[in-house]
Amino acid sequence: MATNIHPTAIIQPGAELGQDVQIGPYVIIEEKTIIGDRTRIDAFAQIKSYTRMGSDNHIYSYACIGEVPQDLKFKGEETWLKIGNNNKIREYSTLNRGTKEGGGVTTIGSNCFFMAYTHVAHDCFIGDGVILANCATLAGHVHVGHNSVIGGLSAVHQFVQIGEHAFIGGKTGVAQDVPPFMLVAGERAKVFGPNTIGLRRAGFSKEQISALKKAYQILWRSGLSQKLALKKIQSELGQIDVIQKFIQFVQNSKRGLVSAQKDS
Repeated sequence: MATNIHPTAIIQPGAELGQDVQIGPYVIIEEKTIIGDRTRIDAFAQIKSYTRMGSDNHIYSYACIGEVPQDLKFKGEETWLKIGNNNKIREYSTLNRGTKEGGGVTTIGSNCFFMAYTHVAHDCFIGDGVILANCATLAGHVHVGHNSVIGGLSAVHQFVQIGEHAFIGGKTGVAQDVPPFMLVAGERAKVFGPNTIGLRRAGFSKEQISALKKAYQILWRSGLSQKLALKKIQSELGQIDVIQKFIQFVQNSKRGLVSAQKDS
Protein backbone atom coordinates (compact mmCIF):
# COMPACT_ATOMS: atom_id res chain seq x y z
CA MET A 1 0.00 0.00 0.00
CA ALA A 2 1.59 3.27 -1.12
CA THR A 3 1.59 6.48 0.88
CA ASN A 4 -1.76 8.22 0.48
CA ILE A 5 -2.17 11.92 1.34
CA HIS A 6 -5.61 13.53 1.08
CA PRO A 7 -5.53 16.66 -1.10
CA THR A 8 -6.81 18.85 1.76
CA ALA A 9 -4.00 17.87 4.12
CA ILE A 10 -1.17 20.36 4.76
CA ILE A 11 2.30 18.83 4.92
CA GLN A 12 4.91 21.50 5.59
CA PRO A 13 8.38 21.31 4.02
CA GLY A 14 10.76 19.51 6.31
CA ALA A 15 8.27 16.87 7.44
CA GLU A 16 9.58 13.36 6.80
CA LEU A 17 7.05 10.64 5.96
CA GLY A 18 7.88 6.95 5.91
CA GLN A 19 6.48 4.37 3.53
CA ASP A 20 2.77 3.49 3.28
CA VAL A 21 1.69 6.40 5.48
CA GLN A 22 -2.02 7.34 5.30
CA ILE A 23 -2.91 11.02 5.81
CA GLY A 24 -6.61 11.94 6.08
CA PRO A 25 -8.55 15.11 5.22
CA TYR A 26 -7.46 18.43 6.75
CA VAL A 27 -4.56 16.93 8.66
CA ILE A 28 -1.73 19.36 9.45
CA ILE A 29 1.83 18.06 9.76
CA GLU A 30 4.35 20.76 10.58
CA GLU A 31 8.04 20.92 9.73
CA LYS A 32 10.68 19.07 11.75
CA THR A 33 8.52 16.01 12.19
CA ILE A 34 9.22 12.36 11.44
CA ILE A 35 6.34 9.98 10.74
CA GLY A 36 7.20 6.28 10.66
CA ASP A 37 6.14 3.65 8.14
CA ARG A 38 2.51 2.52 7.91
CA THR A 39 1.31 5.21 10.31
CA ARG A 40 -2.26 6.42 9.83
CA ILE A 41 -3.31 9.97 10.71
CA ASP A 42 -7.06 10.61 10.55
CA ALA A 43 -9.00 13.73 9.59
CA PHE A 44 -8.26 17.02 11.37
CA ALA A 45 -5.41 15.65 13.51
CA GLN A 46 -2.35 17.85 14.00
CA ILE A 47 1.27 16.76 14.29
CA LYS A 48 3.31 19.70 15.56
CA SER A 49 6.98 20.46 15.03
CA TYR A 50 9.63 18.47 16.93
CA THR A 51 7.60 15.28 16.96
CA ARG A 52 9.15 11.94 16.02
CA MET A 53 7.12 8.76 15.87
CA GLY A 54 7.91 5.21 14.85
CA SER A 55 5.96 2.83 12.66
CA ASP A 56 2.36 1.52 12.69
CA ASN A 57 0.91 4.28 14.86
CA HIS A 58 -2.70 5.36 14.46
CA ILE A 59 -3.54 8.98 15.30
CA TYR A 60 -7.31 9.50 15.37
CA SER A 61 -9.28 12.60 14.40
CA TYR A 62 -8.66 15.87 16.24
CA ALA A 63 -5.73 14.61 18.29
CA CYS A 64 -2.98 17.19 18.80
CA ILE A 65 0.45 15.61 18.99
CA GLY A 66 3.61 17.48 20.00
CA GLU A 67 2.16 20.84 21.01
CA VAL A 68 4.36 23.16 23.10
CA PRO A 69 4.38 22.52 26.89
CA GLN A 70 1.81 24.12 29.15
CA ASP A 71 4.63 25.55 31.24
CA LEU A 72 5.07 29.27 31.89
CA LYS A 73 8.86 28.82 31.96
CA PHE A 74 8.93 27.54 28.38
CA LYS A 75 10.50 30.07 26.00
CA GLY A 76 10.34 28.25 22.68
CA GLU A 77 13.41 26.06 23.06
CA GLU A 78 13.89 23.06 20.79
CA THR A 79 12.43 20.15 22.71
CA TRP A 80 10.86 16.93 21.45
CA LEU A 81 8.06 14.44 21.70
CA LYS A 82 9.29 10.95 20.83
CA ILE A 83 6.76 8.17 20.22
CA GLY A 84 7.48 4.48 19.66
CA ASN A 85 5.63 1.98 17.48
CA ASN A 86 2.11 0.64 17.22
CA ASN A 87 0.37 3.15 19.47
CA LYS A 88 -3.30 4.13 19.25
CA ILE A 89 -4.00 7.76 20.13
CA ARG A 90 -7.72 8.47 20.10
CA GLU A 91 -9.80 11.57 19.46
CA TYR A 92 -8.89 14.90 21.12
CA SER A 93 -5.88 13.50 22.96
CA THR A 94 -3.03 15.94 23.62
CA LEU A 95 0.61 14.92 23.99
CA ASN A 96 3.04 17.77 24.71
CA ARG A 97 6.76 17.92 24.04
CA GLY A 98 9.38 18.36 26.75
CA THR A 99 11.00 21.34 28.43
CA LYS A 100 14.65 22.27 28.76
CA GLU A 101 14.50 21.95 32.54
CA GLY A 102 12.95 18.48 32.29
CA GLY A 103 15.53 17.02 29.94
CA GLY A 104 13.96 18.20 26.69
CA VAL A 105 11.96 15.11 25.76
CA THR A 106 8.54 13.64 26.40
CA THR A 107 8.82 9.91 25.70
CA ILE A 108 6.04 7.51 24.72
CA GLY A 109 6.84 3.81 24.39
CA SER A 110 5.28 1.26 22.03
CA ASN A 111 1.97 -0.61 22.02
CA CYS A 112 0.22 2.01 24.15
CA PHE A 113 -3.46 2.97 24.00
CA PHE A 114 -4.50 6.56 24.74
CA MET A 115 -8.29 6.79 24.79
CA ALA A 116 -10.23 9.94 23.91
CA TYR A 117 -9.37 13.23 25.67
CA THR A 118 -6.29 11.89 27.44
CA HIS A 119 -3.46 14.31 28.21
CA VAL A 120 0.27 13.70 28.60
CA ALA A 121 2.13 16.79 29.76
CA HIS A 122 5.74 17.83 29.23
CA ASP A 123 8.69 15.62 30.17
CA CYS A 124 6.61 12.54 30.97
CA PHE A 125 7.93 9.06 30.36
CA ILE A 126 5.38 6.43 29.33
CA GLY A 127 6.59 2.85 29.10
CA ASP A 128 5.44 0.15 26.69
CA GLY A 129 1.95 -1.30 26.79
CA VAL A 130 0.45 1.49 28.90
CA ILE A 131 -3.29 2.26 28.74
CA LEU A 132 -4.80 5.65 29.60
CA ALA A 133 -8.60 5.48 29.68
CA ASN A 134 -10.82 8.39 28.65
CA CYS A 135 -9.89 11.78 30.14
CA ALA A 136 -6.95 10.45 32.17
CA THR A 137 -4.51 13.31 32.74
CA LEU A 138 -0.80 13.28 33.52
CA ALA A 139 0.93 16.42 34.79
CA GLY A 140 4.54 17.17 33.91
CA HIS A 141 7.46 14.84 34.66
CA VAL A 142 5.26 11.82 35.46
CA HIS A 143 6.89 8.42 34.95
CA VAL A 144 4.58 5.50 34.08
CA GLY A 145 6.08 2.02 34.03
CA HIS A 146 5.44 -0.67 31.43
CA ASN A 147 1.98 -2.25 31.17
CA SER A 148 0.29 0.03 33.68
CA VAL A 149 -3.35 1.12 33.39
CA ILE A 150 -4.70 4.54 34.38
CA GLY A 151 -8.47 4.68 34.66
CA GLY A 152 -10.80 7.24 33.16
CA LEU A 153 -11.06 10.74 34.67
CA SER A 154 -7.97 10.13 36.81
CA ALA A 155 -5.36 12.82 37.41
CA VAL A 156 -1.70 12.28 38.28
CA HIS A 157 0.32 15.00 40.04
CA GLN A 158 3.60 16.22 38.58
CA PHE A 159 6.74 14.18 39.30
CA VAL A 160 4.74 11.15 40.45
CA GLN A 161 6.24 7.73 39.66
CA ILE A 162 3.95 4.83 38.76
CA GLY A 163 5.56 1.42 38.70
CA GLU A 164 5.10 -1.30 36.09
CA HIS A 165 1.87 -3.33 35.99
CA ALA A 166 0.15 -0.89 38.36
CA PHE A 167 -3.56 -0.20 38.06
CA ILE A 168 -5.09 3.20 38.83
CA GLY A 169 -8.86 3.08 39.25
CA GLY A 170 -11.16 5.58 37.56
CA LYS A 171 -11.68 9.07 39.03
CA THR A 172 -8.57 8.75 41.18
CA GLY A 173 -6.31 11.62 42.19
CA VAL A 174 -2.72 10.40 42.49
CA ALA A 175 -0.35 12.72 44.38
CA GLN A 176 2.25 10.20 45.59
CA ASP A 177 4.17 7.32 44.08
CA VAL A 178 2.47 4.03 43.20
CA PRO A 179 4.75 0.99 43.54
CA PRO A 180 4.84 -1.59 40.76
CA PHE A 181 2.19 -4.32 40.68
CA MET A 182 -0.18 -2.47 43.03
CA LEU A 183 -3.82 -1.38 42.62
CA VAL A 184 -4.91 2.05 43.84
CA ALA A 185 -8.26 3.80 43.73
CA GLY A 186 -10.32 6.45 45.50
CA GLU A 187 -10.87 10.19 45.31
CA ARG A 188 -7.39 10.44 46.79
CA ALA A 189 -5.45 7.36 45.81
CA LYS A 190 -5.31 4.55 48.36
CA VAL A 191 -3.58 1.23 47.77
CA PHE A 192 -5.78 -1.85 48.10
CA GLY A 193 -3.16 -4.53 47.40
CA PRO A 194 -1.65 -6.10 44.30
CA ASN A 195 -3.22 -5.71 40.88
CA THR A 196 -4.21 -9.37 41.06
CA ILE A 197 -6.41 -9.65 37.98
CA GLY A 198 -3.99 -7.71 35.81
CA LEU A 199 -1.04 -9.76 37.01
CA ARG A 200 -2.83 -13.03 36.29
CA ARG A 201 -3.74 -11.87 32.81
CA ALA A 202 -0.11 -10.89 32.24
CA GLY A 203 1.08 -14.39 33.15
CA PHE A 204 2.53 -13.81 36.61
CA SER A 205 2.81 -16.97 38.68
CA LYS A 206 0.86 -17.80 41.85
CA GLU A 207 4.12 -17.61 43.76
CA GLN A 208 4.83 -14.08 42.52
CA ILE A 209 1.32 -12.84 43.26
CA SER A 210 1.33 -14.45 46.71
CA ALA A 211 4.66 -12.78 47.48
CA LEU A 212 3.32 -9.39 46.45
CA LYS A 213 0.28 -9.87 48.70
CA LYS A 214 2.60 -10.59 51.62
CA ALA A 215 4.77 -7.57 50.76
CA TYR A 216 1.66 -5.37 50.74
CA GLN A 217 0.64 -6.62 54.17
CA ILE A 218 4.10 -6.05 55.62
CA LEU A 219 4.62 -2.56 54.16
CA TRP A 220 1.17 -1.07 54.69
CA ARG A 221 -0.54 -3.21 57.35
CA SER A 222 2.07 -4.40 59.84
CA GLY A 223 2.62 -1.11 61.65
CA LEU A 224 6.35 -1.31 61.00
CA SER A 225 8.33 1.67 59.80
CA GLN A 226 9.11 1.64 56.11
CA LYS A 227 12.75 0.83 56.79
CA LEU A 228 11.93 -2.14 58.99
CA ALA A 229 9.15 -3.31 56.68
CA LEU A 230 11.52 -3.38 53.70
CA LYS A 231 14.07 -5.30 55.74
CA LYS A 232 11.41 -7.88 56.65
CA ILE A 233 10.23 -8.14 53.03
CA GLN A 234 13.80 -8.64 51.87
CA SER A 235 14.43 -11.30 54.49
CA GLU A 236 11.26 -13.30 53.87
CA LEU A 237 10.59 -12.75 50.15
CA GLY A 238 13.76 -11.34 48.63
CA GLN A 239 14.47 -14.41 46.49
CA ILE A 240 11.50 -13.61 44.24
CA ASP A 241 12.22 -11.34 41.27
CA VAL A 242 9.13 -9.12 41.50
CA ILE A 243 9.92 -8.40 45.15
CA GLN A 244 13.30 -6.97 44.22
CA LYS A 245 11.64 -4.57 41.79
CA PHE A 246 9.11 -3.64 44.46
CA ILE A 247 11.77 -2.97 47.08
CA GLN A 248 13.93 -0.92 44.72
CA PHE A 249 10.98 1.28 43.73
CA VAL A 250 10.06 1.98 47.37
CA GLN A 251 13.64 2.81 48.28
CA ASN A 252 13.96 5.24 45.36
CA SER A 253 10.64 7.03 45.91
CA LYS A 254 11.02 10.80 46.16
CA ARG A 255 7.39 11.82 46.82
CA GLY A 256 6.56 9.06 49.26
CA LEU A 257 4.09 6.26 48.65
CA VAL A 258 0.32 6.28 48.44
CA SER A 259 -1.17 5.17 51.75
CA ALA A 260 -3.42 2.18 52.33
CA GLN A 261 -7.18 2.21 52.57
CA LYS A 262 -8.19 2.25 56.22
CA ASP A 263 -9.99 -0.78 57.60
CA SER A 264 -13.71 -0.18 57.99
